[in-house]
Amino acid sequence: MPKMKTHSGAKKRFRVTGTGKIMHQRARHVHKFQERTATAARRLANDKVLSPPDAKTAKKLLGR
Repeated sequence: MPKMKTHSGAKKRFRVTGTGKIMHQRARHVHKFQERTATAARRLANDKVLSPPDAKTAKKLLGR
């Protein structure tokens, strides 16, 4: 049987922690920071754990 291929879009958007949780970057933390308060920008800086139903899908795309 051929090898499983990792979904190219998924590997750019998600990362797996050592314990197996799927992390993702918060939305709106890419550009246009002059339109946001410093508090809002700092809040968006932290990565977040993916919800369980979404994590199941992401794991399949990542080949785990």
